[in-house]
Amino acid sequence: MAKDVLCEVNNCTFWESGNRCNATQIYVVSHKGDTAKTSKETDCQTFERQ
Repeated sequence: MAKDVLCEVNNCTFWESGNRCNATQIYVVSHKGDTAKTSKETDCQTFERQ
C-alpha cells in the first residue's frame, strides 16, 4: 500500500498541507466499467467538499 497519497484538491475535507491526503482509505472508480486506459478515465470517490 502507498505510504503517501498526494492530492492537489485543497477544498477536499481530507486535504492537508504538502498536498497530502489524510483519508483512512481511498476509493477510485473508472468511467468505463472495471478498466481504465488513462487517469482521465477515473474519479476519486473519496472527495468530500469542505
